[in-house]
Amino acid sequence: MKILVIGGYGTIGKFVSEHFRKVHDVIIAGRSQGSINVDLAESESILSMFEKLGKVDAIVCIAGEAKWANFEELSEEDYYIGIKSKLMGQVNLTRIGQHYLNDNGSITLTTGILADDPVMKTASAAMVNGGIHSFVKAVALELKTGIRINVVSAGLVEEAYDKYKAYFPGHVPVSMRKVVHGYIRSVEGKGNGEIIRVYS
Repeated sequence: MKILVIGGYGTIGKFVSEHFRKVHDVIIAGRSQGSINVDLAESESILSMFEKLGKVDAIVCIAGEAKWANFEELSEEDYYIGIKSKLMGQVNLTRIGQHYLNDNGSITLTTGILADDPVMKTASAAMVNGGIHSFVKAVALELKTGIRINVVSAGLVEEAYDKYKAYFPGHVPVSMRKVVHGYIRSVEGKGNGEIIRVYS
């Protein structure tokens, strides 16, 4: 398969890319790193990426940002960071990318545990993740030519535990191996419209 991984050099992305490279042709895209550049916050950039790349068999997105801050400190503009990047970025990736997928291809988006188990300072990030979950369940009913869509929602991974443990009291870190298997399930399995939760 020809697999496009957006964010393939990130904390999770590098492990996902490394796995798929063993048996598939992997193209990594990113805002500043990768064999092709893309800015998820700009739909024109997404379209330009696909125009250069052509058809693929699978799209995996492990990118997008959202503002973390106390609720009372979040401005309207702060919410738009997550809405434009992580939420609409993945919506536009799906909207545009469906036309560059071969028949029976797949789209895998990424969220996180905050959709189901938010912590302090995540009013914006949790909102965005929950929106993506609802989008995936709805759009799976309408995609054509056998295209499937799922979302992988991971807990705090072991590799990021030291950096973020203060925000996640009591959370048991998740092994990267389990998270990578969530992406394998989405790309190589047959599920559609699934929220693949990897929380433990």
